[in-house]
Amino acid sequence: MLRRHLLIALSAGSLALPMTVLAQTYPERPIKILQGFAPGGNADAIARSVSQEMSKGLGQSMVVEAQAGAGGTIAATTVSKARPDGYTLLLATGGHAVAGALYNNLAYRTVQDFEMVSTITYFPFLVVVPANSKYANLTALLAAAKANPTEISYGTAGIGSTHHLAGELLASMSKTQLLHVPFRGDSASLTALLSGEIPMIIAPPTAVMANIKGGKLRAIATTGPQRWQGLPDVPTVTEQGVTGYDVQSWAGLMAPASTPRAVIDRLNAELQKAIVVPAVKSRLEDMGGEVRGSTPEEMRSLVAGQTQKWIQVVNDAKIPKQ
Repeated sequence: MLRRHLLIALSAGSLALPMTVLAQTYPERPIKILQGFAPGGNADAIARSVSQEMSKGLGQSMVVEAQAGAGGTIAATTVSKARPDGYTLLLATGGHAVAGALYNNLAYRTVQDFEMVSTITYFPFLVVVPANSKYANLTALLAAAKANPTEISYGTAGIGSTHHLAGELLASMSKTQLLHVPFRGDSASLTALLSGEIPMIIAPPTAVMANIKGGKLRAIATTGPQRWQGLPDVPTVTEQGVTGYDVQSWAGLMAPASTPRAVIDRLNAELQKAIVVPAVKSRLEDMGGEVRGSTPEEMRSLVAGQTQKWIQVVNDAKIPKQ
């Protein structure tokens, strides 16, 4: 019996040894960061901003690769199945939690199949109307929706986007009916708003700020818990009567489950250093974000909580599962 237990212990030790050595020598080759959206978009820009700085501390290059499609789930699937050695990472966004609520047959679990490294940035969405809209503020728009449930529609980047669920949550919490009009991305919804096809959209700041500054559009609310620093005069949804409303997207770095903690800690340390470098911080803030790192445990709690929140929204709004 003693011999058997000894053999089991030796076997377990031999399996653990390669990962222990890996953690001590990491990284020895370039690291790949996958992001699940189009090249040149927010996720891509965030990944490139932090990776360029992190590579200096890590002593290895970090290559950003887009695997766009299915709301970011293609890239997430690839990373969840990758070898847990710290050489394949995921730049995840708030859509990662939305996918966990909306898709019936994901090839991965949004929390359990990943090791969290750290959050990078948080950013709100904006509720935007044409500059000449008759709705001076969100309160007036919601009052119109209550008076005539078929009057107010809103455009978003697509079914199952965080923008979409932000609208569904707004309708639910304000006890109004808002008609969702999905488009293929923020650019298409913006075009529809500018042409008068729809009366409002919900979009990230980067998609609409040029037209707000140009006088073509007007933001009537921000969706976060505090006013957004980029438009400090625009009140939050909560300030306009929908108490407790809070929708922010976020971006953060993840690795496959079972990646050694020493590797996670190394990545976390380099990421924390990268996001406070003035040039990196400035680029992230220019994208509309509030730069905020975290511990792996804090990020895990965020993703788990957001997934549960969106499950409730999907169920309450009876949004068909994908």
